[in-house]
Amino acid sequence: MGTLSELMAFLDASPSCFHAIQNLTDRLSAQGYTALEEGRSWDLIPGGKYYVTRNQSALIAFRLPEGRPTGFMLSASHSDRPCFKVKEKPELESGCLRLAVERYGGMLMAPWLDRPLSVAGRVLVRTEEGIRSRLVNLDRDLCMIPNVAIHMNRKANEGYAYNPAVDLIPLVGSLESKGEFDRLLAEAAGCAREDILGSDLFLYNRDRAKVWGAKEEYLSAQALDDLQCAWATMEGFLNARPGKSVPVCCVFDNEEVGSNTMQGADSTFLRDTLQRICHGLGMDYRSSLAGSFLVSADNAHAVHPNHPEYADQNHRPVMNGGIVIKFNANQRYTTDGVSAAIFRTACERAGVPTQTFCNRADLAGGSTLGNISSSQVSIHTVDVGLPQLAMHSCYETAGVKDALYLEKAMGELFAMSLIPGQWGVTIE
Repeated sequence: MGTLSELMAFLDASPSCFHAIQNLTDRLSAQGYTALEEGRSWDLIPGGKYYVTRNQSALIAFRLPEGRPTGFMLSASHSDRPCFKVKEKPELESGCLRLAVERYGGMLMAPWLDRPLSVAGRVLVRTEEGIRSRLVNLDRDLCMIPNVAIHMNRKANEGYAYNPAVDLIPLVGSLESKGEFDRLLAEAAGCAREDILGSDLFLYNRDRAKVWGAKEEYLSAQALDDLQCAWATMEGFLNARPGKSVPVCCVFDNEEVGSNTMQGADSTFLRDTLQRICHGLGMDYRSSLAGSFLVSADNAHAVHPNHPEYADQNHRPVMNGGIVIKFNANQRYTTDGVSAAIFRTACERAGVPTQTFCNRADLAGGSTLGNISSSQVSIHTVDVGLPQLAMHSCYETAGVKDALYLEKAMGELFAMSLIPGQWGVTIE
């Protein structure tokens, strides 16, 4: 079983989607999983343990049973978070040196101001062996987005509309620091400046994960949405007992911007992987899907203590109250009666509490991985999440118990198998 301290260490060590996937693949490798490459043939054997990545920012891990599988038991989470992406040629001169950035995803902007920030991601480097990708983390208090003083903006506390092209440009140094950002980047990548051919870099909050509260009941950190679920589903996957199905743990990228990329949930990544597993084991792909199930794990809204009016009257999840099962009549969440019953069965077997969430009828919610991945792989799917506050802030808050609840529930679910019938399903 994973621990809260291990979750916190994972969050602190994952300042970008690339670092998150690297940390997860390191965990898999340490547990004896074999890395596969999409560009090569796969030699799969019963009892084998494997993983495959795409774009360094998405991951699918799976484990094969000794006997003939009955289907797939899957989870899906995502590696990205709303943040600022560093533009190409980022240095801006305006009495000092600033970094040109643009918004990635639907972020809360105000929390980014007046706090130490840094830069992490990957750079593509020219080498004698060809172009190589190297992860970088400048890992220092590098820049900050300063607020305008109240004397110059008297209406700042009356609801301020931030202009991201003006108000949210980070300060990185004086004019004497011109060229220093490129030097720091090259140093972190272990190459000359002229050998950097491309990059995918993001700002991140330097505040580390913290446990707090009168009884230390809360956890605050960067990217709880959705690295909390990525960690918990992976731990459940690794610790699940053997079953008759193929357990599959997916972590996609780009959920925050629609998933319509080669490494997103709306890509062919999952379908390609499942079809290759079926081909390698001599399974029929379509009949295997009939006995399959997906848990779309993407964090949920806890009822806000200062604004309970935003929550639906009978659906008010609380932090540390258990896993949230999410419902939406228009299928923004894919949960229906069948998938809710299957997931609740897994939670009951694991001794894990559950809660329910529906948006207030006059407040639209966001979509998540379940309905998007269904366009590529159509199976019974439940949308769940861990209750949190300040979703899409650069520093979010959740309960200390809920990730461990999800780990236990997924450990039970990955060991289950489904036998579909005309009017229902039998769970083994």
